[in-house]
Amino acid sequence: MQSDSKTIFEAALKLPENERLILVSRLLESMPEEPAGLSLDDPELLNELRRRSADTQGAVPWSQVRAEL
Repeated sequence: MQSDSKTIFEAALKLPENERLILVSRLLESMPEEPAGLSLDDPELLNELRRRSADTQGAVPWSQVRAEL
C-alpha cells in the first residue's frame, strides 16, 4: 500500500501547472518561518560551524573542486 504522501504527490503531478504552483505556494505558507532546530543564533550550531571551519585536515581547495565539476 502506498503512503499517503506518495499518493498525494502523484495526484498533484497530474494537476495543471498553475494549480500545482498554487498548491506549492499554499504548502509553503503553512510551514513555520524558521524550521525547528535550525537557527544561526543557536550557540551550538555556531560552535560546530567554527569547529568545522578550523578543521582543515583533508580540506580540498575550491579550485580543485570546481575543476572536477
